[in-house]
Amino acid sequence: MRNVVWIAIAIGVLAVGWAVWGPLAGAIGQWASATQRDVQNAMAASLRALRGGQPGALAGLWTLCFTYGFVHAAGPGHGKLVIGGYGLGARVPVGRLMGLAVVSSLAQALSAVVLVYLAIWVFGWGREQVGGVADGVMAPMSYAMIAGVGLWLFLRGGRKALAFRKPVAGHVDHHAHHHHDGVCASCGHAHAAGIRSVRDAVVIVGAIAIRPCTGALFLLILTYALGLVWAGIVGVFIMGIGTASLTGLVALTAVGLRESVLSQVASGAATARILVAVEILVGGVIALLAMQLLLGSL
Repeated sequence: MRNVVWIAIAIGVLAVGWAVWGPLAGAIGQWASATQRDVQNAMAASLRALRGGQPGALAGLWTLCFTYGFVHAAGPGHGKLVIGGYGLGARVPVGRLMGLAVVSSLAQALSAVVLVYLAIWVFGWGREQVGGVADGVMAPMSYAMIAGVGLWLFLRGGRKALAFRKPVAGHVDHHAHHHHDGVCASCGHAHAAGIRSVRDAVVIVGAIAIRPCTGALFLLILTYALGLVWAGIVGVFIMGIGTASLTGLVALTAVGLRESVLSQVASGAATARILVAVEILVGGVIALLAMQLLLGSL
């Protein structure tokens, strides 16, 4: 049974690698980019209809905003990578992980609002200058933070793996548990874990939110120019809800995959070791992919 579990983990890692770096990623990316362009054009037409006072134009605009956010999350993006990877690498309850997905998506929407209106009101910038800051400064910062999250998972898993190699003297009932790590190195039990601290949550949310969505910037600048400020701001947060919808599905999938593998293992010690192995592998994949994105953005 142990061999079957390890084979399943290896196949899962290979599948993730193929999806991230293989032809599937390219096909999904092309589809998402084309669809986002179509939705952006539809949003521009909807804004013209809204300014002209056509009935239902506002509802149509916000529906397009939700669609854009969902499609944007489906393409090559860092939000689902961080949320899904964290869900695989740490035994986080699904409710907390989905909450983290929602908060990070809404924080990303907020960062777009802050960037655009700070740029317009303070610096008098236009669309190209705002986009330049988002792509040239904020995107590399986001990728660097994501690489840090991956490296953090990798090193934390490595520390736990080293702890397993240490001899444990006198396995008794009052053994020391390291609740913050999610597994106890001295007893081998897998303890329930969550978002370990506010710091963990802030790092993950910050890594996702610091790079605002291009579609959100487009919508905010256009609605400001048309005098439809609040329609744009609300639309951006609806866009964030659309992004959170897909990221939440990724969180559900990650937790389901993790628990389905762990359910095949009866031993608490084996469960702990599998969690450590997955944490190391997932952390390495996140760090490598984020570094690839970082180098490509420089």
